[in-house]
Amino acid sequence: MAEPLLAAGGLSRHFGGLAAVSDVSIELHRGILHAVLGPNGAGKSTLINLLSGMLPPSAGRIHFKGEDISRLGPDRRARLGIGRSFQTTNVFPGFTAFENCRLAAQSRAPHAWRILSDALRYQAVVARASRALEQAGLQGRSELVASALSHGEQRQLEIAMVLATDPEVLLLDEPLAGMGGEESLAMVALLKKLTPGHAIMLVEHDMDAIFELADVMTVMVDGRVLETGSPDTIRSSPTVAEAYLGHG
Repeated sequence: MAEPLLAAGGLSRHFGGLAAVSDVSIELHRGILHAVLGPNGAGKSTLINLLSGMLPPSAGRIHFKGEDISRLGPDRRARLGIGRSFQTTNVFPGFTAFENCRLAAQSRAPHAWRILSDALRYQAVVARASRALEQAGLQGRSELVASALSHGEQRQLEIAMVLATDPEVLLLDEPLAGMGGEESLAMVALLKKLTPGHAIMLVEHDMDAIFELADVMTVMVDGRVLETGSPDTIRSSPTVAEAYLGHG
């Protein structure tokens, strides 16, 4: 297998005497959706925060394309090509879908903009925002304010905002949370479409979606990796069944 885009080794994060993540190693490859699952408190969101730069590690190293990024903040990592979404919807509700994506695309600009400049004059940013909306299936909703979108569409918009930054790695924290059946199907279809061009780490509680989408799974319990393998390996693992999936 080719060198991973993002790799973490021996990653740990302590909060006082609590080890939220302990000695976790993970590799994310382009074209592979790597699902991370486990019960509440397993350390999944903390792991995303460590990989995205929202939290510094207490121990361990993180490499992007072979370069050590362990001490870089989230803005620097986003500029390198690491995008993330959050458990709760994180959009600007009073801005249109297009404006949300344009602001996200603008964050990748190589220099600061003049305060009174017309944002629409920056064609590369406009094109990136429009392309992201199309990728997320929201091209027909671009002029609606975010608050007028359905919950599922707002989750799609959040992913579109991530895509507008031209990421190579997507760290997605429960993108299906709170969705109904049709909305979940639309999100699953979107993630399938995005997988070939990205390295994706997906934290999700929807087990049907996970087993449909994942190429590789890592199960975490109490901040540690319990097991990593293919969906079939995880499904048939007695250790995983005992700790998380439940007997039978």
